Amino acid sequence: MSKLLQLKIVTPEKLILEELVEHVSIPTKEGEITILADHIPLIAPLSTGDIVAYVNGEHLPIAVVGGFVEIKTNEKGQTEVAILADFAEHVGDLSDEVIEKAKAKSEELRKLALNNEVVDFEHFESELERSLNRIKIADKWKNRKYRK
Repeated sequence: MSKLLQLKIVTPEKLILEELVEHVSIPTKEGEITILADHIPLIAPLSTGDIVAYVNGEHLPIAVVGGFVEIKTNEKGQTEVAILADFAEHVGDLSDEVIEKAKAKSEELRKLALNNEVVDFEHFESELERSLNRIKIADKWKNRKYRK
């Protein structure tokens, strides 16, 4: 049996996932990386996209927007991957209703952007990125098998 990684994904609101995984692919600002056991220590900023963990022969995708990943070896010699995300959610939680709300929110934000006096651009950008990422990742995983 291959060595496993300890993966933990946390947002400011809640713990999203804490599990032993075989490997995990993560979108970083420098490009996508895949982390296996005995990976070198690393801290990197996250990009918008999907984190895909591989557990017992199944993909476990999670939509993510912003944050950081830290990879280190614990005192037991096990590789730990800690992801501190601005926003993250399981792809299985992206129901048709959630996707429709994200599309409506994107359209609403686009219309608000036309009125320069009302828009808080920092908030606008993060909300738009979150909504668009939900749509993109849900579409990507719509017809693929994954663990819910």
